[in-house]
Amino acid sequence: MEDSRNGNRNSFKLFKSINMKSKIFLLTIALLGFVVAKANEIGPGEGDGKKDELNGTVLHSETKKPLKDVNVTAYLVSKKEKIAVTDDEGGFAFDELKPGTYKFVFEKAGFKKITKEKVVIKTDEAFQMNIEMIENSDFEIMPSPFYFSGVK
Repeated sequence: MEDSRNGNRNSFKLFKSINMKSKIFLLTIALLGFVVAKANEIGPGEGDGKKDELNGTVLHSETKKPLKDVNVTAYLVSKKEKIAVTDDEGGFAFDELKPGTYKFVFEKAGFKKITKEKVVIKTDEAFQMNIEMIENSDFEIMPSPFYFSGVK
């Protein structure tokens, strides 16, 4: 009889031990599920401090190939805010721009400067801007410095 009581006690301890391990396992699974659900709810790019985002691509107007090393400058109310440089694929991005109306200037040696004005950036909205830059021709026709209109 004594052996059966010890057996029952050992079985109860084993049951209690398994029960606690199961509870910890279930709690861990539930917590992991909660974290994954929250991550999916927030979405990419949100909740990590990024408020406003503008991104895009700069291409060569004739070849349609990406342009690397284009300087992209963002101006807000005539004040330089941020500068980005395009990557190998011609891509650029601005994060955490203040809401407002911007002017963006695209510059690269050997290409005509492009200015995009009145670009409205709103809070928590992404904006896509794709630009094609025209190569400077070696000989641009300019008026002669010796020509004066109306003077004979």
